[in-house]
Amino acid sequence: MSSNHRSAQFHVEPGDDHALQHWVEALSLEWFGKPFTHLARFNFRLRTTGGRYFLEDHRIEISPRHLEELGMEVVGGIIRHELCHYHLHLEGKGYRHRDADFKDLLKQVEGLRYTPPLSGNTRKQPVRYVLQCQACGRKAWRKKRMNPSRYRCGACGGSLSLEEI
Repeated sequence: MSSNHRSAQFHVEPGDDHALQHWVEALSLEWFGKPFTHLARFNFRLRTTGGRYFLEDHRIEISPRHLEELGMEVVGGIIRHELCHYHLHLEGKGYRHRDADFKDLLKQVEGLRYTPPLSGNTRKQPVRYVLQCQACGRKAWRKKRMNPSRYRCGACGGSLSLEEI
């Protein structure tokens, strides 16, 4: 797992699951020295993350939008990130982001810790609701609707009302 890996030059088009499968298999052998024996495919619904590893069936899904916009090098780092989850999970080691095994392996294989955001990918919602305490008048702003009867004011313990802005 040295840093002078020279990956076979793949050309993968977004949506070409067959080429993606071969690329993931090649990266797994090259960087981990172990085969990837499960399914890799593109998922056009992925927006905020570059890839996903599924514990149930061990498949890896990659965002084709990230490939279109950020290129092969970035997506290679995303794939190595997902392969860290894959190999550590199959070996019974710490495969979660917070686990030392995961962090160490990710650093060794030069995988991406975070996926760079896509341009125009804004997830921010406008504030649409105001919670107001009936007793002290304190206000809290929310983006999503909630049931105020399930909560109390954090300052005085009074009941809350919800208003749409």
